[in-house]
Order: sequence, then structure tokens, then C-alpha cells
Amino acid sequence: MSTLAAALKGEIEAAARRAAREQQEALRRSLWQSRAEVQELRRQLGAMERRLARLERGNAVVDRRLPRAGEVQPPAAPQLRFSAKGFAGLRRRLGLSAAAMGSLVGVTAQSVYKWEDGKARPRAGQLQAIAAVRTLGKREAVARLAQREAPARLRA
Repeated sequence: MSTLAAALKGEIEAAARRAAREQQEALRRSLWQSRAEVQELRRQLGAMERRLARLERGNAVVDRRLPRAGEVQPPAAPQLRFSAKGFAGLRRRLGLSAAAMGSLVGVTAQSVYKWEDGKARPRAGQLQAIAAVRTLGKREAVARLAQREAPARLRA
């Protein structure tokens, strides 16, 4: 009878080990899924925090522009847009070198090249100057350049 009891005991232990292994594997899968869900939630949280920060920065700018009580706000100026391709086309249309275009706008030739390559963007004041140059024809642009160079020659 002792062999029967030992065999029975061995079978029970093997069955218990199998059941424990199956439960352990199920728990591992569940843990893996939970970790993946936590990672995804962290990614989403980070994206939402960045979006919120961007929105808050945008609201701060808008809040500063809001008129105070009793203040009359002047009409808003039209929003100026800039396109590197359009700027390069303007320079080509006027037949100007980068240095000449820079002189008209009030910047260096290097700035003009960077704007055209899309490596940099003009500031608000420079956008105003570019908008003014857009209204010029080729003759007017050359005349303005000549006016700017004449006082420089007198100083030299």
C-alpha cells in the first residue's frame, strides 16, 4: 500500500504543480498586459500635459491682449503670413540680390538666405517691412535702393 500512497502523493503533487504553473502563467500575462496599459496611459498623459501647456501658453498671450475695463482697443491689424517660397519668388520677381533685398527689408543677406531656405522666420517688424516691399514694383525697388545707397556714399 505504501507504493500506492507514494504514487498517489506524486500524482497529486504533479497536478498541484501544473495548476500552480497555469495560474502563475495567467498572472504573468495579466501583469504584462497591465504594464503595457500603464505605459500607454503614461504616454497619453504626457501628450495631454504637453497639449495643456501649449494651450495655457496660448491663453496667456490672449489674456494679455484682452482690453481692461474702460479701455478702448484699436482695430486689429491684419495677420501677416510668410512663405519661404513666396519670399524667394518676390525677390526673383523684383530681380534683386539677397543683399539688395536685405537692404530693403533692413536685414543681412544671410537672413534673406535663411528665410528662403526655411531655416529661419522673420520677426513681426521684419514681416511689416516685407509686406511693404511686396507692394513695390521693380522700378520702385531699384529707386529705393538707390536712395539708401546715396547717403551711404556721402558719409564715406
